Amino acid sequence: MARTAGGDRTMTPSGPVLIVDDHELVGSSLALSLKAEGEDARFFPVRSARGVLDAAERISPPGLAVLDLDLGRDADGNRIDGVRLVAPLIGIGWKVVVLSGSSDAGRIGAALAAGGFVWVPKNAPFPTLIGAIREARAGRSVMPPGRREQLIEMHLARENERRDVTTKLDKLTQREREVLALLAAGKRAQSVAEHFVVSLATVRTQIRAVLTKLEVGSQLEAVALFRRTHGGS
Repeated sequence: MARTAGGDRTMTPSGPVLIVDDHELVGSSLALSLKAEGEDARFFPVRSARGVLDAAERISPPGLAVLDLDLGRDADGNRIDGVRLVAPLIGIGWKVVVLSGSSDAGRIGAALAAGGFVWVPKNAPFPTLIGAIREARAGRSVMPPGRREQLIEMHLARENERRDVTTKLDKLTQREREVLALLAAGKRAQSVAEHFVVSLATVRTQIRAVLTKLEVGSQLEAVALFRRTHGGS
């Protein structure tokens, strides 16, 4: 038995270490290094989210999954989001070490909130990665005290903000939402008017309605809110 970062006691995983990554060099190098230390380490090159879960379900007993959050795209061009795999992996018995080359604290916090045991930067020196995996295998976290909670809180704050923005956007009519989408795409009011074959005055009235409903003072603020909920910067 080993104490987790959150203070709960949990069994050290007895199954293999499963490396889930879309970069073959990184994944295979980690697996080979762990095998050299006597671990039953397996690299799974990612092709789809379903494929990851199918592979994990076939392994018994489950062990420690080292999961990259950014797993590229599947054959249909859809982004494979590692954050969405954390809870299902835990649900079938895996302990999850989160790897991420991104500095997006919200996404890292989301993975930890979903049950990820520890986060390790993917760009950390290779010995640091191996050491973090070894420590997680033993039930110990390499994260500084309080860092896990801080990242989860950042994720929850972002989710609350996103819900608030979504509630405001839901007040818009279909046409107002279409106008805002065009503004977010870089169109000017005159171009929007030409697109819908209406007068510029009509579009300006719609823009004023958008600003009022979103409770902002400028088009820039409105566009920023829209992009925040539609994957933009």
